[in-house]
Amino acid sequence: VQLQASGGGLVQAGGSLRLSCTCPKRTCSNNVMGWFRQAPGKEREFVAAINWNGANTYYADSVKGRYTISRDNAKNTVYLQMNSLEPEDTAVYYCAVHVAGNYYAISSYRYWGQGTQVTVSS
Repeated sequence: VQLQASGGGLVQAGGSLRLSCTCPKRTCSNNVMGWFRQAPGKEREFVAAINWNGANTYYADSVKGRYTISRDNAKNTVYLQMNSLEPEDTAVYYCAVHVAGNYYAISSYRYWGQGTQVTVSS
């Protein structure tokens, strides 16, 4: 299964970016979708997740109030709107398909995208 993440880039602190993740409909349209990130030298961590119809969303405490996850099933795309970015948000961001278990756990996800780099300068 091929997930394609895009939208990363270089932005100044306080700025915004919107990430996109496309996923084949047969795989993703009925699944919770998640975003994770991995900073240099750190483990991959949960960022946000959204259920199949967008009615329920879940966020890591570190991004709550700044990031918004959404999805457009007609476009087979999940978005991550990131506002008020901080240098600590610098990481490679990945999207993934939830298959079972805790929405916050990496082990609950399969089918990872290739990642998109987000760099926030101070």
